[in-house]
Amino acid sequence: MEIQGNVAVVVIQEKRLDARLANDFKKYVQGLVAEGYTNLLLDLGEVQFVDSSGLGALVSNLKSVGSDGELELCSVNAPVQSLLKLTRLDRVFTVYKDRAEALGVSS
Repeated sequence: MEIQGNVAVVVIQEKRLDARLANDFKKYVQGLVAEGYTNLLLDLGEVQFVDSSGLGALVSNLKSVGSDGELELCSVNAPVQSLLKLTRLDRVFTVYKDRAEALGVSS
């Protein structure tokens, strides 16, 4: 995790966000929220596949942030973007093209 302004950026450095990782991922993000990090940006640039457990972890993390902050996604590749659209989670999460766009940084 790295801090950019008032945003905690979490880079998921796995190709798959699936049942094997979902619980640990959920606990990690919820731990950040418990520490007071309520504006989170999840960088999914490395993630090629998300299963139902991974989607559940994303939604659970969004709920743990609640109305106290924001949980947003960036660098979502085509297969994961398609899944978000299919499940209509693209309407639930704010998704940015890349980290610079998400953080409002000019290139």
